[in-house]
Amino acid sequence: MSDTRVKICGLKTRETVTAAVEAGAAYLGFNFVEKSKRYVDIATARDLAVDVPPGVAKVALVLDADDVQLDAITSRVPIDILQLHGEETPDRVRDVRARYGLPVMKAVGIADASDVALLDVYGTVADLLLVDTKPPKHGDLPGGTGVSFDWRLIANRRWPVPWMLAGGLTPDNVAEAVSLTGARQVDVASGVESAPGVKDPALIRAFLAAA
Repeated sequence: MSDTRVKICGLKTRETVTAAVEAGAAYLGFNFVEKSKRYVDIATARDLAVDVPPGVAKVALVLDADDVQLDAITSRVPIDILQLHGEETPDRVRDVRARYGLPVMKAVGIADASDVALLDVYGTVADLLLVDTKPPKHGDLPGGTGVSFDWRLIANRRWPVPWMLAGGLTPDNVAEAVSLTGARQVDVASGVESAPGVKDPALIRAFLAAA
């Protein structure tokens, strides 16, 4: 079991959920963004989530979701945390927390020093911050790009709420990322895949061991 709390994001199969749990993951991420290669529908996510042991948090990743989509997810899938990964405003984060009574994790994309200030803003309304690589301007997807940002921008920074480091992490670089930033929690998607959207149980185990 690693000292750093790990989130494996974009799980789609029972085999990889089991591998993540057995390797000691603290969070399991289910991606409800239809254009993502890691997308799972509500029925599949429910089947995967119902057997997750207590103490492992089940996270729903959504992108600018409206209440209709969030109602559908939360009414059928036993979710512990809502991860807002789009352009949600601080007011929207507040509204989602109030409506669903669940902790909200807000993803904030970092490309340069000017983006870091947003972490202070969202740190006053979210329960958790996900510090990720800022996606390219005309890209289709908000994360899971496999690209890192300059970790020195957030080295040993603190915010009002717990935070998690994401963006281009792999079994080979996660220890360095943790050492450089002081992150206590990390999130990986593409870094434990053998092909886009295809999780590899061996890479999941290697990532947990390295973290």
